[in-house]
Amino acid sequence: MNKITLLYAKNLITRKASVPEQDLSFLVLVDDLAFDKSVDVAWAGEDGVWHTLTAAYHGKAGHNQEYWFARMAFAAATDQSLPGNIQFALRYRVSGAEYWDNQQGENHSLQADSGIMLADKGRLLNVEFGRRLADGENLLPVVVAVDAALQARRVTIHWTRDDWRNSRKSACHYGRNYWDSEFLSNARNPNHYGCQIWNTVLKVDGACRVHYRISCETRQEVLWDDNFGQNYSVQRRPLTVMILNLHCCQEENQDDKLSRIARAIDAQDVDIVCLQEVAELWNDGKGDWQTNTARIINERIKSPYHLVTDWSHLGFDRYREGVAVLSRYPIERHQGRYVSSSRDPYSIHSRKVVMAQVRVPYVGLINVFSSHLSWWEDGFAEQFENLRQWAADEHTHQVTATMLCGDFNIKAGSRGYQLVVDSNEYDDQYLSANSPQVFRRIFTARDAHWERCLDEDHRIDYVFLRKGSGLAATASRAVFTEQDYGRVSDHFGYLMTFEPT
Repeated sequence: MNKITLLYAKNLITRKASVPEQDLSFLVLVDDLAFDKSVDVAWAGEDGVWHTLTAAYHGKAGHNQEYWFARMAFAAATDQSLPGNIQFALRYRVSGAEYWDNQQGENHSLQADSGIMLADKGRLLNVEFGRRLADGENLLPVVVAVDAALQARRVTIHWTRDDWRNSRKSACHYGRNYWDSEFLSNARNPNHYGCQIWNTVLKVDGACRVHYRISCETRQEVLWDDNFGQNYSVQRRPLTVMILNLHCCQEENQDDKLSRIARAIDAQDVDIVCLQEVAELWNDGKGDWQTNTARIINERIKSPYHLVTDWSHLGFDRYREGVAVLSRYPIERHQGRYVSSSRDPYSIHSRKVVMAQVRVPYVGLINVFSSHLSWWEDGFAEQFENLRQWAADEHTHQVTATMLCGDFNIKAGSRGYQLVVDSNEYDDQYLSANSPQVFRRIFTARDAHWERCLDEDHRIDYVFLRKGSGLAATASRAVFTEQDYGRVSDHFGYLMTFEPT
């Protein structure tokens, strides 16, 4: 089976404002052989000059497969003509290997202004579908390409806004343009290459997520495009949370590493950041805001976030050491509170946690606690109990989710971790996203021998999500490793993605 396959290609010329423009786009299916991969389109126009168009990841397809999408637009100019007819081939590079879809060396071809071409054996396909609903966007266009030889009688979108608890049907229309695309809406006739274009618009209102599949009725049969059995899913922006212990200014090249953290927050589009071992100069206990590492990171983010921070004790004999929360979204309420019995600023066992209540669009209020607790033998049990009770008091009916984030100084599977499990109140979100079978053994089935499952798991940093919260972790990974942004601390960071349930 091919590791890379063309699903469709489009070549359209529009004449908006009397300026001819040509749009080339390609939807590609690849086998997910490794995380680090690249997909591109090698193409040439009528001038015979070859170019490379880089594709971008577009979403999950069937089992171990991904969609990748490439698009480029050209405007005619006095010194430059449009590409016109093109020939092209697809290239997939992964794990040192290279795979091609090039028609066995003959290359694919696509005539100028010929519309959408379904690849070989393509009969029904959702085309140019998006993965995100923008803030304020309440209409979802769906465009379907159908092999004209099928003589389709009816194309229908079956969709839901509540994970199929209730379902709807919306009829598509042939020859009537509902799609506000500057390329299709200004094209003379997109129904070329023996391909019909059907479309409609779904009124999704304020839904966080929409699932849908497509049926096509002919005289002989009913065909389906359901994304290889997974259905199509379009959603609002997911929530991303990052946690990181900063190592209290003990790093070489410390300033460069603070800048690297800020660049990673920008690059990963993080929404909420929980930091521990935030440092600022002691200054006789009065502190020095200009040296606060959370403030420095925040000011180096392209668009600085909302920031709350507080300190607990003297760290490394020269810093006020504390915790912080940075949030892209407004912080409606915040508080710093000791969870340790000690409040002595000269004792490292004095531990303060910062809580920030954040209103996330299409999710609601989330209580986020940035925490740095002591080791088991130095008061973890008492501190976790105080934190758990505080979080429970704050989790009112108005709150969608509560997260306890940060450095808990307990190894996965240890006595302290077992205390969290036995509380039956919080779940380990990294484990939930990365090892669902192990997660179920520990947090659902309550296997009597679950500890051995975590022998090789050396984490002490966690995001614990309160049971019953209206969020679920869909992805999680370690960051600031040797392979991912480089080391910036004696801890890894963790980046997690959450979606509404």
